[in-house]
Amino acid sequence: MSPGRWNILPPPPNADVFVSAGYSRVLASILYHRGIAHPSQVETFIAADESLCGDPYLLPGMEQAVSRIYRGLLSGENIVVYGDFDADGVTATALMVEGLSLLNAKVTPYIPHRMTEGYGLKAASLEALKKQGADLVISVDCGVTALAPVKRAKRLGLDVVVTDHHVPLEEIPEAAAVVDPKLQGSRYPFNDFSGVGVAFKVLQAIFRGVGKGDQLEGLLDLVALGTVADMAPLLGENRYLVKLGLALLNENPRLGVRELMAQAGVESGSVGSESISWSLAPRLNAAGRLEHAMASYDLLTTGSQDEAQRLAEWLHKKNLERQDLTTKALKVAREKVGATGIDSVLVAGDSEFPAGICGLVAGRLCEEFYRPAIVVRTAEQFCSGSCRSIPEFNIIEAMNRFQSDVGGLVHFGGHAQAAGFTMLTKNLPRLAEYLAEVAGVGLKGLDLRPRIDIDAEVKFSELGGDVFPTIQKLGPFGQGNPQPTFLSRGVEVVECRTMGNGGQHLRMRLRQGGVVWSAVAFGLGCLESQTSSLVDIVYNVEVDRWNGSARLRLNVVDLCPSATRDNR
Repeated sequence: MSPGRWNILPPPPNADVFVSAGYSRVLASILYHRGIAHPSQVETFIAADESLCGDPYLLPGMEQAVSRIYRGLLSGENIVVYGDFDADGVTATALMVEGLSLLNAKVTPYIPHRMTEGYGLKAASLEALKKQGADLVISVDCGVTALAPVKRAKRLGLDVVVTDHHVPLEEIPEAAAVVDPKLQGSRYPFNDFSGVGVAFKVLQAIFRGVGKGDQLEGLLDLVALGTVADMAPLLGENRYLVKLGLALLNENPRLGVRELMAQAGVESGSVGSESISWSLAPRLNAAGRLEHAMASYDLLTTGSQDEAQRLAEWLHKKNLERQDLTTKALKVAREKVGATGIDSVLVAGDSEFPAGICGLVAGRLCEEFYRPAIVVRTAEQFCSGSCRSIPEFNIIEAMNRFQSDVGGLVHFGGHAQAAGFTMLTKNLPRLAEYLAEVAGVGLKGLDLRPRIDIDAEVKFSELGGDVFPTIQKLGPFGQGNPQPTFLSRGVEVVECRTMGNGGQHLRMRLRQGGVVWSAVAFGLGCLESQTSSLVDIVYNVEVDRWNGSARLRLNVVDLCPSATRDNR
């Protein structure tokens, strides 16, 4: 990975007001960088309560969606919830099925197979569902770009209600309703829901209409899992939903999640956004990456202890297999990128790449080289690719431009920093060339290194008192609301040793001005030689939970000898 750029964020212009209100200089900076402009806003941010929850009917298409779903409920129609095979899609499917089941709906789940069907609504799948007796299909986490499949379903007499959170095209599907906060003209005050978040808002509108809104609270664990797994920003209403969901995961996890926690080594009562991101979500995603995501759906919805244990063990093994496949494919992808040179966009294609891990490999390349990356599974006629990008380059906007200027994408969709597509293999070189040209212009002259935003430069002595307790109240942390990050200069390394396979990580004891901290530095084992003198470190303060005990430590995300600090 390229050395990070250390970006010390500016202090609040009204720091004295925070200090007068009893907050330290350090806390004033942390609060300001999370959008808290005045001490009077602190309690509201920390509370993350129902005041953040908007009226679901402000979402475009909601009235039509609720009307059509009500009709299906009242007339006993066969309703199919059509989801996606990632953790967001699986949790959204489980949420919608369980929610409608509480209203005695005749509802079944459908999640396509990644390898044989691919992402999103497909005409062939909708035709098959119609033949099997489906009257209404509700899509979750997909569908907003499925123009042709929805049109085909309409001709067959199959109604489709689309609920999605992805960026729509200029034209939207001819569905019974399309609910997406990113649609033009949306009056909703928040548009960064995950797929499961949008599905929850649909259920919220339905349940409030029948006076049963409180019954949805027991499903918020699914919203938390899917929202964090999909890296949706933990700001605005997402903070409220995830906060409630995390409480449920810790107080009374469903059978499948409890067994998954046991397999992942996540202690009961300690589930946070990080344990979802690093431990639970990868296992939920493993089924869809390598086989069929219905295994993860079954885990989330089972009422059988034996089945929950069996599925959790299976997902754990699949995740280990996924890790091995990712390591092997990443090695091949690195070689291909190296052979063609580091361009403005990295492209690696191979017929042996497993389709389910292309996005992971693209993400690793993007992190390592700090360039947009595309990893493609090629075949004789069609290829499917996954794209990951850096904040400086909007990949879905570039894909939209390609489709408009050149065309040839059979299917595509995604977000600013993650997208996927299917196209004729013979057209792949033209896509790569086009994106390289666009990125070459857009990224020209930029310092292409990952940026580490730093809340404050501090001395170790400033980290005491109410700093950490207040930090903890600002959670849940994640995308959009990161753990506060600090810079300390001239730190003495009292002890340092490598740990992990091949010495990938560092374990240290650090001292500054008589204050000593234990610290870890994951992935920085290669910097051991730079710790013999005073160092400047960038870090978070975290709780280290081990063998039932908990203590504070520093999580070092970057370091360099103090003599070279100007280079940062």
